[in-house]
Amino acid sequence: MLVLVDLDDTLCNTWEAGKYTILRLIPFLLKRRKFKAFFYILTARYRELEQSREFHMMDLDKIVENLLEKVYAKISPKELEEMQELIDRVFFSNLRLFPDAVPFLEALKRMGAKVVLVTDSSTRWQRKKLEYLGIKDYFDALIISGETGHSKLDPHNFRLARRLFPHEDEVYMVGDRDDTDMRGGKEIGATTILVGRGYFKGRRPKHADYVVRNLIEALEVIRNEHEKRAEA
Repeated sequence: MLVLVDLDDTLCNTWEAGKYTILRLIPFLLKRRKFKAFFYILTARYRELEQSREFHMMDLDKIVENLLEKVYAKISPKELEEMQELIDRVFFSNLRLFPDAVPFLEALKRMGAKVVLVTDSSTRWQRKKLEYLGIKDYFDALIISGETGHSKLDPHNFRLARRLFPHEDEVYMVGDRDDTDMRGGKEIGATTILVGRGYFKGRRPKHADYVVRNLIEALEVIRNEHEKRAEA
């Protein structure tokens, strides 16, 4: 059995931690009279970046830096350094594993599953999250878009995960985003399980075989599917 798992908003509260970080960033911008950047955030224009492949390989520091560069011709190195320190401090002080994350991962390992993390963002950012959250050792492989040069908007990283374990004929993809996690899972013939939480919660899925509320329900789907295959 091979289970591909997303990190952000599947195992941990990335969107919530990011939201707190942006709220703390707003006074920083207003104090420095960065009103155009404030309105950029306020009007949620950052959503235009959702389909950008480069966006999916950046950490939050770099995303905010790029947003500011969209609005202003130049940002001083001192302001960038202060901003990045604030972002790192606030983000990681608010980052948490979901309560069902460790039970889910432990149950998969007891079932003998090969568990592969397939995640977007930069190498530094994602590996720092894994160390901070203490879950790195649950994974048999890590596939990070910042390392492969491919975001989950294309199937490369899913195919790479599949090639790492070619003899596993039972494959699952568990994630929170339909147009990346679920679509990528379909590309490699996985049973796709969409966890409805985080930033993309509530969007109508096109590629999910199952939609669940949490990882306990996702685990139940995997167990049921596994039992069906064993009986066939």
